[in-house]
Formats: sequence, structure tokens, C-alpha cells
Amino acid sequence: MRDLILKAVAQPPKLFWAPVLPAGVNAGIQMPMMFIGIGVGDINPLVFVFSIVLMHMAIIAAGVREPHLSAMIKAFGQTNKVSKNLYPEGGNKFEP
Repeated sequence: MRDLILKAVAQPPKLFWAPVLPAGVNAGIQMPMMFIGIGVGDINPLVFVFSIVLMHMAIIAAGVREPHLSAMIKAFGQTNKVSKNLYPEGGNKFEP
């Protein structure tokens, strides 16, 4: 049991050597743009394939520097909420 927990923390999930969340966002943005470009502008799909591979390589480089990039993005999304303070003080105090 302990080995599974340590492995999950030490080795975050990857998608073709890149952190999962940024790689998924990259594919989720670039694939529809590729199909729109092919359908509307009659653009060669090799341009978009080159762009997808180039961005994926940039994400891999960022993932090498910070392996827990997906977890950091998820944590930022949870803490970037505006909360109501119960007591009149400046700033967010994360009080219920």
C-alpha cells in the first residue's frame, strides 16, 4: 500500500512524456483549430501537426523542470476563488 502512494506522488501521470493536464489542454485547443482551419481556410494540416508537436515539446520541457505541473494547475484553480470574509479585514482569509 505504501509503495503505491509513494509512486503516485513521486511519478505524476504523463501523456507522451508531458504532464497530462497541459498536454490535454494543448490537444483540446489545437485539434479543433486544425479542423476549423482545414474546413474554413483549406489550410494544409501539416502546419497544425508541426504546431502541435512544437507545443508538446515545450510542455515536455516545462514538465522536466516541474514534474507536478498538472497538480500545480489544479491547486491554483481551487485557491483562486474569491471568498467572503466573516470579519472586516483586508484580503481573503479563507474562512468559511
